[in-house]
Amino acid sequence: MLLDWFSRKHIDEFADAIVAEVMQRFPQSGVDLSTPKAAEKAMKALDRIFSRIGAFAAERRPNLYQKACFGNRIKWALKEAGYPAPFVKVATDKFVAYMALKVT
Repeated sequence: MLLDWFSRKHIDEFADAIVAEVMQRFPQSGVDLSTPKAAEKAMKALDRIFSRIGAFAAERRPNLYQKACFGNRIKWALKEAGYPAPFVKVATDKFVAYMALKVT
């Protein structure tokens, strides 16, 4: 039972799917995401992703460790994909916050 607490396979797969959808919605050359204000505006267009995160959180009920792994995976995948730092920070913060709110 304790080992389930550290299980993150499903979290990593879900985070990768979320990053793939973000990359599809916001291709590198498509939208200016270089400022925090532009990143916030772009996040408003991601209702589908937020509903997926909510459904995942309600079904899987991730613990604190798994939520942290989810955020870390999102953050580094977006950074490695070349997205601007303000967008990476806003996206990661919003996705993790939404998952945390939907679990409680």
